[in-house]
Amino acid sequence: MKMIRGMMTAVAVILLLSGCGKELEEYNKPADYWYEKMITAVSSGNLEKADSYFSSLQSEHISSPLLGEATLIMAQAHMAYEEYLLAEHFLDEYNRRYATPAGREHAEFLKIKSKFLALPNPGRDQGLIDETLRGVNAFRINYPHSVYMPLINTMETQLQLAKGELNNQIANLYDRLGKPKGAGYYRNIAPVTWIDHKEVVLATVPWYREVFEGDGSSSWYDFLIPKTKSVISMDDNESK
Repeated sequence: MKMIRGMMTAVAVILLLSGCGKELEEYNKPADYWYEKMITAVSSGNLEKADSYFSSLQSEHISSPLLGEATLIMAQAHMAYEEYLLAEHFLDEYNRRYATPAGREHAEFLKIKSKFLALPNPGRDQGLIDETLRGVNAFRINYPHSVYMPLINTMETQLQLAKGELNNQIANLYDRLGKPKGAGYYRNIAPVTWIDHKEVVLATVPWYREVFEGDGSSSWYDFLIPKTKSVISMDDNESK
């Protein structure tokens, strides 16, 4: 009995070591091997494995013609899984090392799309709205006849609407704080002339967000804001 147990233990150890050995032998493979493994991992949604296979492809085959396409695939895979910073990293790498003029145009469009998709709640990230709009303006200058221009225009319209509504909410907040100078600043920011704000239908805030964020005109904590103006809340002109 002891001999049988010993043999079973020995077999288990051998199998375990052979399994580890196969994992350790994953190097010095052809470029198409790593490319196919990466595609399989992306298809199954395992982006951590896909990143690992991409790194092996890039490390072992630095001049492979497959690298450009692989980089773009990884960018779009991360974008599909809402990992927008990683998507932008791969797009920057693609532009820096592999892009043709047509490929660079496509990559720049994807960078704008990635930033746009990263804004599910635009009121929370004023800086990203401005950054994305700067990217839109640069794209329009560099690629005035791009096939992506209708999509760029659509994203810009939504971003401008979001920016205008955000400025209005900030102005309302300054009004409630008794700071008319700050409110006036945000209301006087040059509006987009081709948008008729009277025709704009504001997005509906879900109830579970409205409880904490309000509807844009007031908040649940509104009763905590002092109704009388203090020296701190006055504008410079009023305090004089």
